[in-house]
Amino acid sequence: MDLGLDGRVYVVSGGSKGLGLATAEALVAEGARVVIVGRTHVAVNAAVAALGDKAAGLAADLGHPATADTAVTLAMDRFGRLDGGLISVGGPPAGTPLTTTDDQWRSAFETVFLGSLRLARALCEGIAAVGTQATGSIAWVLSTSAVEVFPGLTTSNGLRPGLAMLITDLADEVGPSGIRVNGLLPGRIATARLAALDESTGDAAASRERASARIPLRRYGEPAEFGRVAAFILSPAASYLSGSLVRVDGGVTRHP
Repeated sequence: MDLGLDGRVYVVSGGSKGLGLATAEALVAEGARVVIVGRTHVAVNAAVAALGDKAAGLAADLGHPATADTAVTLAMDRFGRLDGGLISVGGPPAGTPLTTTDDQWRSAFETVFLGSLRLARALCEGIAAVGTQATGSIAWVLSTSAVEVFPGLTTSNGLRPGLAMLITDLADEVGPSGIRVNGLLPGRIATARLAALDESTGDAAASRERASARIPLRRYGEPAEFGRVAAFILSPAASYLSGSLVRVDGGVTRHP
C-alpha cells in the first residue's frame, strides 16, 4: 500500500527516542520529512543524523510556551509546508495518589497536558496557514492509561483520560476544515522507559515475564511496530479516520 507520505512534512515531538523516533523513522522511510523535537541537543542531533536530510531538529522542552510555535515555524521554513504531527511527551514519574506531590502534578500537567495542547493548536494553525488542511493529520500518543488504570503511574492515570476526551473535542472542531485528530494508546512497548519501569521492581526479568503473560500476544511490542501504525494514521491512507483512540497494545486492554 502506498501511504501517500512522499514529500509531506510532520513535526514529531518526543522524536529523539522511543515511540517518537520509531514514528519518525517510519515516516521518513515512506518519503516524508520530519522535524524532530526533543529535550536535549545530543539526542536530537543523533536522531537527525540517523534520519538524514529529510529531518531537522529542535532541542526544546514541550513544557515551554514558545516550543510549539518554534517547531511549526521550523517545519515551514525548512521544508515549505506542514501536514501534521505526532504529539508525544516523556512519561511522567512513577507514583501513587498518596505519594505524588503537588509539584509533580504541576510539572506533569505543564508538559503532558498543556504542552501537548499548545502543540496541537500550533499544528492546526500551521496546517491551515499553508493550505494543506485537506489532508492534515495529528496523532496524539497517550497510553492505555487513557482508558484503564496503569498501576504506579498516577499522574498518567489522571491526565491522559482528559487528553483522550480532548482529542474527540478537537477532532470535532477542526474536522470541517479537513484536519483529522486521533489518539494512539500504546501498551507495553519495549522502550528504554519501560525497561526502567521493569528495573524499578527489583527484578526486571520477572516483571517482564509477568506482564507478558497478561498480554494475549505474550510479548512486549517493538517500537517499530508502533511507528508503522502511527505513520499510517498520520498518512492520507487513513483519510476517513478521525476522533478515534487506536490501541497498539497486543490486545491487553480490556476496556471496550
